[in-house]
Amino acid sequence: MRRIPFILLLAFVLIMPGQAKKPKTTELSDRDYWCSLAYKMAQPVLENMAKGELQKNMKTEFSPSFDNRDRSVVYMETFGRLMTGIAPWLTLPDDETPEGIQRKQLRIWALAAYKNAVDPESPDYLCWGKSGQNLVDAAFLAESFLRAWETLWLPLDDVTKQRYIKEFQALRKIDPPYSNWLLFSSTIESLLAKAGAQFDEYRVNMACRKVEEWYVGDGWYADGPSFAFDYYSSYVFHPMYLETLQAMVDAKRSSRIEYQKYHERALKRAQKYAIILERFISPDGTFPVFGRSIVYRLSAMQPLALMAWYQTLPKELNNGQVRAALTKVLHRMFDAQENFNDAGYLTIGFCGSQPDVADWYTNNGSLYMTSMVFMPLGLPANHPFWTDATQPWTQVKAWGGQPFPKDHKWSDDIQTKDKW
Repeated sequence: MRRIPFILLLAFVLIMPGQAKKPKTTELSDRDYWCSLAYKMAQPVLENMAKGELQKNMKTEFSPSFDNRDRSVVYMETFGRLMTGIAPWLTLPDDETPEGIQRKQLRIWALAAYKNAVDPESPDYLCWGKSGQNLVDAAFLAESFLRAWETLWLPLDDVTKQRYIKEFQALRKIDPPYSNWLLFSSTIESLLAKAGAQFDEYRVNMACRKVEEWYVGDGWYADGPSFAFDYYSSYVFHPMYLETLQAMVDAKRSSRIEYQKYHERALKRAQKYAIILERFISPDGTFPVFGRSIVYRLSAMQPLALMAWYQTLPKELNNGQVRAALTKVLHRMFDAQENFNDAGYLTIGFCGSQPDVADWYTNNGSLYMTSMVFMPLGLPANHPFWTDATQPWTQVKAWGGQPFPKDHKWSDDIQTKDKW
């Protein structure tokens, strides 16, 4: 019979009676958890693209029903959509915290990646003008600049800025479908207006007029002349309409449309829609899965995240409940499921790898729209969104037998007409 070494026996005696102590694990704060996930999503994209190696190293995936367009669109989709989500976070000042060090590194990589994206000599020059799809993801790039103007646009060198302006203007040859795509054109043109470049006022105003025609009430927009029950009010309508209008206000442009008044009305609609989104989140952190493009994952919650970052949450919602609800969804979606491939890039799916739920236009670059939930990271760590006590959200109260606020139809109280 083998003898037990003395040191092991001593350790056994010191621990007894009682069970061996489990090693302590440090539970991340909500903000630390959000930051860790945002960094995990962004690092492989930006580190590679900063070196001009994204197209060389990215492990790509395409829908089983993907159409015959140029597959190099995947890189433009990846970069543009990722940046719209993390741009607000990168606007925070540098500090020496672990978060601050990672955030600074992402910003350095991002600025280098922006330069490579429009440099014809770079291996990561994007596929500008090769596909109608480029209009979509150029709009997301423009949106990222609008969300972090002083941090991501102004620091670019003059050559890079002029290259972006030229590429944006050249996309006017693309005729957008009669749908949410009108806002892709308006977002790009409003960015040009804010940059002081030549822009097409008609593309801005036509999009605004059509969005107004397609508003169906209670915070919802139809995606074109007929209503479709999907999340495109989240993916495109609320954020890009607000940002188009705000950019035109910032550019101090005067036209028949009174942009400031339109913006105030659109903001109220977005607040109503945010109330609906918060009520979609179940006590266990799930939300309804319906409509096309569902693989955009948490971009479905984009207007709720946007209202939090704008600090314009409606009075029916407080910081503690919104943070708690969104954090619960993040844990539910990302903690146990296979949302990343072995190279660190997102996989096609809603909650895990589910390629069969993808649409014919989907690649794994499309999925980086899920980063849009991270916009509240643009609020500093000492902001009430992060420091307020956790509060139960509406469905927790409702299903827990607690009092909860009733919901009623909301109607516009701001009316507009052309100025001349």
